[in-house]
Amino acid sequence: MEDYDFSTLIGLVSQYSPSGEERGAVEWLVARMRALGFLRAFADGAGNAVGVMGDGPQQVVLLGHIDTVPGEIPLTLTPGPSPLGRGEILYGRGSVDAKGPLACFVDGVARVGAVEGWQFVVVGAVEEERNSEGARFVAPLYQPEFAIIGEPNRWDRVALGYKGSAWAQITVRRAQAHSASGQESACEGAVNVWNRAKAWAEGFNAERGKVFEQVLLSLRAIQSGQDGFNDWAQIQIGARLPVSVSPEDWYPILKEMAGEAEFERIGYAIPAYQCEKNTALVRAFLSGIRAEGGKPSFVYKTGTADLNVVGPVWNCPALVYGPGDSALDHTPEEHLDLAEYAKAVGVLAGALRALVG
Repeated sequence: MEDYDFSTLIGLVSQYSPSGEERGAVEWLVARMRALGFLRAFADGAGNAVGVMGDGPQQVVLLGHIDTVPGEIPLTLTPGPSPLGRGEILYGRGSVDAKGPLACFVDGVARVGAVEGWQFVVVGAVEEERNSEGARFVAPLYQPEFAIIGEPNRWDRVALGYKGSAWAQITVRRAQAHSASGQESACEGAVNVWNRAKAWAEGFNAERGKVFEQVLLSLRAIQSGQDGFNDWAQIQIGARLPVSVSPEDWYPILKEMAGEAEFERIGYAIPAYQCEKNTALVRAFLSGIRAEGGKPSFVYKTGTADLNVVGPVWNCPALVYGPGDSALDHTPEEHLDLAEYAKAVGVLAGALRALVG
């Protein structure tokens, strides 16, 4: 590890790029991919950073995201303990979510180089932390034989599924009444809608022991007001949905619980997506992890990712891979163990060689 070049990772993390402000990071990564020998590197019509290695007719698309949540963390490289041996820790926004995985894709593909008959396409997508505009743009442009999505799940694990999501806004209105009248206020009505939704989810989940199979609800916002004659209360409910419950299944259920309240879908609804386990792609990664001394395992995540957007369109073997502890996503302590990053690059390079060799 002492001789490993971490320039891609450190350089990319140094480019602060919250959603909507990715241009500088995209330009930096395009230049870096050119320097590493990619056949082509450019910013596409959505502003994504794209690098192409090789010119064969068969594609492997490695889709990461270059945007981060807001909140700049000073780039710091410090000595620290590592389960992989004494190493260094890189602090910085995006070091985990998800510039670490994206940089891993760039370095891994550069290590493998061009392979006859194949084309590796690395995409650093914009806007993943908002509405996945970058992934939505590339989904119809490529038809890969294999897809690898970049998110942090540790170097020795692969993720095979992400839950769906659906957001709704519910507004309850009531004629204003004296607090001693006993009439239900708008605030009480909104709380009752939330309680009914929670009770439904608890009943649904009671027979489903795995979190990936459950409906997970969150109360994301609440506000209220009055104009002297009428009261109103508004809540936003977010739902993390399993494969068995699509957004189109969920919205009528929630709307029925809202009763006469105003009901509005907000944002993009995304169905859950689960990858096939017995594929050449999965086997290549399991082999790559073992070759680096790891004991591979699988994980199914409760969040959503660009996998949910491109998976149903590309309909090819896919998985999610990347170094880093996802518990650090979006936190002020976001950091990545450089020893883990080096392992992940080795895993990816080995997996790609096994896949297309």
